[in-house]
Amino acid sequence: MTDLAARISRLGTESAFEVLARVKALEGQGRDIINLGIGQPDFKTPDHIVEAAIKALRDGHHGYTPAAGIAGLRQAVCADIDKHRGVTVDPGDVLIVPGAKVTMFFAILMFGEAGAEIIYPNPGFPIYESAINFTGAKAVPMPLYEDTGFSFNAEEVLGLITPKTRLMILNSPANPTGGVVPGEQIERLADGLRDHPGVYVLSDEIYSRMLYEGRHHVSLLEFETIRDRVILLDGWSKTYAMTGWRLGYGVWPKDLIEPATRLAINCHSCVNAAAQYAGIAALEGPQDSVDDMVRAFDERRRVIVGELNQTPGVTCADPGGAFYAFANISGTGITAAEFQDRMLNEAGVATIAGTSFGGFGEGYVRFSYANSRENIKAAIGRIRESL
Repeated sequence: MTDLAARISRLGTESAFEVLARVKALEGQGRDIINLGIGQPDFKTPDHIVEAAIKALRDGHHGYTPAAGIAGLRQAVCADIDKHRGVTVDPGDVLIVPGAKVTMFFAILMFGEAGAEIIYPNPGFPIYESAINFTGAKAVPMPLYEDTGFSFNAEEVLGLITPKTRLMILNSPANPTGGVVPGEQIERLADGLRDHPGVYVLSDEIYSRMLYEGRHHVSLLEFETIRDRVILLDGWSKTYAMTGWRLGYGVWPKDLIEPATRLAINCHSCVNAAAQYAGIAALEGPQDSVDDMVRAFDERRRVIVGELNQTPGVTCADPGGAFYAFANISGTGITAAEFQDRMLNEAGVATIAGTSFGGFGEGYVRFSYANSRENIKAAIGRIRESL
């Protein structure tokens, strides 16, 4: 057996991609599968963004770019942050990366090591815990509960901080729950963090444009008292249906942008040039497609929540953001993993077990409503029949 470094064994995975592989295998056997598992918009990248990439290639943008990203894109990111968050950001603090997940990995690598502690949401995006474990740091879960809308109480979160805490990870709107942290809790957290000057915060705001029922996104960058310790994670994948373009960014505190850039140089050198020009077109071009997509997700959200709440043994709270419904399936009498496997194999519906997102996800299953209303209704009908 190959003798690998011990840290490799500590890496987890992202179950959505494992389920996607199983879906493709079943479809290859002729099975009709409705996929409510994978977390990507089912819309095409808008035409003007695609055309910008084609033009960039035709104009000869075929070479390396600066490791931090081309100046025009970093400036466009700053203008977009000012527009949507009301915060002025220096382009020199922006690092363009091949997918927002890279910002996450870099931040965790910077602070994670044996003896350190990193607080992360649970249930939460599985790579948080995986990357923390990889570094040898202790992963400290921030439990999220259904009765609070999968939000948190700021005082309870602050109570998790110890002298060993280096980093705290927040995600709102959240994957997998669709939970949105109320502004007052964000404000209380920011206020309390003033008493913990050694703790940095990775704020994962990749779903910030996907909010429903009049909710307003509150970014930790808005709080001057802790801005010098906030790492903002965002990108193009969700908002502009650009998952396959692999384009994201981080806004880093001034004392971290240089090591973050060094990590980029060591890891990927720079981001695909044409994709960066597409990113400019996305931020500076018409936003109709974003608004249309969010309206469609809102309609589907209402459909899937209604259908799930008519399913025996299943209840589902209204998600406030993103495009996920985190349904409580404890009334079915089967575990989350059993539900996932049974629905895929018997009902032909792909879902993701809540335990894929951490131990506090037992009793829940994530449904992605990035699919048509017709498919959503058909899928929940199949599940209802199977149960």
